[in-house]
Amino acid sequence: MQNPVVICVLLLMCSNLFMTFAWYGHLKGMTSKPWLIAALVSWGIALFEYLLQVPANRIGYTVLSVGQLKIIQEVITLSLFVPFAVFYLKEPLKLDYLWAGLCLMGAVFFMFRDKLA
Repeated sequence: MQNPVVICVLLLMCSNLFMTFAWYGHLKGMTSKPWLIAALVSWGIALFEYLLQVPANRIGYTVLSVGQLKIIQEVITLSLFVPFAVFYLKEPLKLDYLWAGLCLMGAVFFMFRDKLA
């Protein structure tokens, strides 16, 4: 599997799992801890995110523009955040996630339309 886009997307998906826990995981398990402790734990988790995100973007940038990388990352973020919010944080599933996803699909179209022609 030497396709840079596939490698980039897989690394970004793993990176995004760490990012989601770093940004939002403390809302469930650390609400009784001081914010500084939560921030330090989140920072430690974020290190692993960066260890995956930096190579992902470097690999992806060999064949994609920075705008395309950003849109891919946003689609991955929403795709992973929704199950995290619903199953881990026990947030209700709303149609707003669908509408946001459709808006992102519009962004994907505009960022990749030159590759579609």
